[in-house]
Amino acid sequence: MKTETAAERPIRVGISSCLLGLEVRYDGGHKRDRTLTEILGRFVQWVPVCPEFELGLGVPRETLRLEGKGANPRLVFRDSRREITVAMRSWSSRRAETLLAEDLSGYVFKKDSPSCGMERVKVYGEGGAVRKEGVGLFARELMRRFPLLPVEEEGRLDDPSLRKNFIGRVFAYRRYRDLLAAGKLPARPLRERYGALFMEALKIQAKARKHV
Repeated sequence: MKTETAAERPIRVGISSCLLGLEVRYDGGHKRDRTLTEILGRFVQWVPVCPEFELGLGVPRETLRLEGKGANPRLVFRDSRREITVAMRSWSSRRAETLLAEDLSGYVFKKDSPSCGMERVKVYGEGGAVRKEGVGLFARELMRRFPLLPVEEEGRLDDPSLRKNFIGRVFAYRRYRDLLAAGKLPARPLRERYGALFMEALKIQAKARKHV
């Protein structure tokens, strides 16, 4: 059987399932993003993930939200008040482990989601105070497990400069891993130093006025 070369292997990128048009959201709908499906989709192979659906919460389902403190929030059903923090963290850990085999070169999260939001997710505190300082539980675990993986949220990718930055980071991450696997990088001391600097650069996310 013929073995795929590095150039023949698709570039695989994880993504929140609803962004591809899959009807897995709490209200039974989706959030299909044409920028992702029609532009980025020409260059990558998507690997869809929906934490809440895959955890078995069903569709439709009660609205979830983060409560407590931004650094360590609880995941709670808004109306019934049932908490599923432990269940989601446990599932997220297992799912991140399975994604090791998917050979991901990037990930696109659904913004504002209590499970998938990458940053500035609403956290509800005492007395009705709301602070946009949270990170979705699955997103937090994935970024912890793969700290060098290029990640973004769908809303930011509508900006052409930010989209170009993300694509560049994805391709660079994939190329570096291919070179490392093929043993085509310099001798070990230089390779380790170069690799560390390169991966640190990959961590940098573009901002409106900073397109690295």
